[in-house]
Amino acid sequence: MLKKLFQSFRLPLRRLPHPRRTPEILSSRQHSLHRNDLSRHAVSVVERLQHAGYEAYVVGGCVRDLLLDLEPKDYDVATSATPEQVRAEFRNARVIGRRFKLVHVHFGREIIEVATFRANHPEEDDDEPNHLASRNESGRILRDNIYGTLEDDAQRRDFTINALYYDPSSERILDHTHGVHDIRNRLIRLIGDPEQRYQEDPVRMLRAVRFAAKLDFEIEKHSAEPIADLADLLNDVPSARLFDEIIKLFLSGKAERTFDLLLEYDLFAPLFPASADALEDNPEYAGTLIRNALTNTDLRIAQGKPVTPAFLFAALLWPALPARVAEVQARGLPPIPAMQEAAHDLIWEQCQRTAIPKRFTMPMREIWDMQERLPRRQGRRADQLLENPRFRAGYDFLLLRESAGEETDGLGEWWTDYQEASDSDRRNMIRGLSSKDEGNGAPRKRRRSNRRKRGPNESAPASAD
Repeated sequence: MLKKLFQSFRLPLRRLPHPRRTPEILSSRQHSLHRNDLSRHAVSVVERLQHAGYEAYVVGGCVRDLLLDLEPKDYDVATSATPEQVRAEFRNARVIGRRFKLVHVHFGREIIEVATFRANHPEEDDDEPNHLASRNESGRILRDNIYGTLEDDAQRRDFTINALYYDPSSERILDHTHGVHDIRNRLIRLIGDPEQRYQEDPVRMLRAVRFAAKLDFEIEKHSAEPIADLADLLNDVPSARLFDEIIKLFLSGKAERTFDLLLEYDLFAPLFPASADALEDNPEYAGTLIRNALTNTDLRIAQGKPVTPAFLFAALLWPALPARVAEVQARGLPPIPAMQEAAHDLIWEQCQRTAIPKRFTMPMREIWDMQERLPRRQGRRADQLLENPRFRAGYDFLLLRESAGEETDGLGEWWTDYQEASDSDRRNMIRGLSSKDEGNGAPRKRRRSNRRKRGPNESAPASAD
């Protein structure tokens, strides 16, 4: 009784949630989407659930992308059927997830993801055990398996442009949140109170940035306003989930635009704290290097070429590395061991924020290690480096450093010429390095001698003859 009384005092301090509305229904003549545009497997899942007596729609990003003449990367279905009921309808389905139960229906390599209509979370009961609570102290949702109606489901989705429901049987779109209006006006708008929705799931801030970059939309001002103040909530997000989000952010083909938005909304520092410090200390160099790497990534994706997260993370973290290497060298370690120790520490710290898998951290360290090895070209070293499986990545990274204004005494050009030269020209290039060293007054390496040094009054030893 007292709890309800206290809650009544708090109500005026909160923004009221969006009221439920009767959806705007767009007929096939009011939009450009046709059932033939969709995956036939998604259509078959919806129609089979409808024939079984359930409500079912194609929903979310696939509807949004098709309205924008983009190719959807996957298809989602929302239904009134529970995960267990969906599973009973399809032999090729399995239930996944605990925090958010879903059903994956498999059609060869294509997976149609089916989710039950969800409802917003009720107020937490203070007497409920912690392991059963659906939110933590900051408001982040821990469990999300409260089922509801179609109207409930529309209101609890994140952005209006992702809350469009398409019925392939009637070819109608059901729009509860004016999502079609926001698509036409190129706006990213959060559904409900922005501050509360970001507290429920801080990753929504990253999703807002990702959609704005991917679609070339603007984040609506009320949805954008709390982001900078709530950016530190990302510190509570599991590191494995943040790694997945970073991959989506920077490998969507709009990495440079994404980077600018992350900086604009103070979201880069929670993801890359050491790099953010380096960016503040030397904005011209660090910013140029990172942007050049991201531009190159976008270009490769546009050309259909492969990209590796290892090179991407190596570039994003590199601006923080040289100062750390210098600190380690100041303790007396040679350059290569100093690089290895500093790289280990930096990657370990970054993995506390974003759990980078070992299959990427190992190549990262090898790319960085190659930066200390590439200047060492005398003798057979140059040919040995060419045979190293990480040479190409290390060479590309060297060119990236030079593009940011880093002085390497023409090292990148030398390696470019060396790769294209004949064997005899390569030998001349190696000899040219020795001549250059001598011309610059570099001391020649003296051979050790086992002979005893003669005193000033001693004569040379007699000849054996």
